Amino acid sequence: MATVNDFRILAAGDAALVVEFGDAIDRAVNDRVLALAERIDRAGLPGVVETIPTFRSLMVAFDPAEIGFEALAEQIAGLAPTERAARRTTRTWTLPVCYDVSLAPDLADVAARAGLCVEALAARHASFAHHVYMLGFLPGQPYLGDLPDDLVLPRLESPRPRVEAGSVGIAMRMTCIFPKATPCGLRVIGRTPVPLWRPASANGALLEPGDQVVFRPIALDAFHRMADQVARGELEIWPDEAAVSCAA
Repeated sequence: MATVNDFRILAAGDAALVVEFGDAIDRAVNDRVLALAERIDRAGLPGVVETIPTFRSLMVAFDPAEIGFEALAEQIAGLAPTERAARRTTRTWTLPVCYDVSLAPDLADVAARAGLCVEALAARHASFAHHVYMLGFLPGQPYLGDLPDDLVLPRLESPRPRVEAGSVGIAMRMTCIFPKATPCGLRVIGRTPVPLWRPASANGALLEPGDQVVFRPIALDAFHRMADQVARGELEIWPDEAAVSCAA
């Protein structure tokens, strides 16, 4: 383990290391994680195979036949941002979500807990941009933050054995969108028809860490029309904007 300034570099087996920037889910910490991933990718460090950002740390996989832990750690320490930094050029996506009780088994309960009607809860959840902290659990699955205090709820006491692909669930300060049908302990409040995992595409995942997501409420009939478009391969979605400069 190497401790440099206010971050730590730890060995993760013989072919990876982890750079830790903090111990909490925090936008400033996540900005530094993504800034470092950007810098490593741009630097083209020898032996680096992949960078994997999380909420508060960055895993760097490397080929030990090309570079050792100490040498790589020293180079990464020289790249690590020492304060909050802008990441890569951010992208904003507008994703249609149907907040209908027929698709969202926890919607009515969550609305009641928040002291809102179902329509007001949907409007509240869709009223701000959600930051993509990381991808994980399922291919292309984003962890989005940060929910306001009035929408913060614990996970379900008993996870459901299955929720459908596209389900939008909340727990604590996070929103997750599940690209495939899966067991789930989050409270499902909506569903999007947009596929988040596209195995035929170059990157696979629609979203990337650092992206911003705005949810657009749609009616149930619109959801089914768009789902039919997806089934026919006719639905395409693109970022709203490639936002501003990057100072990483």
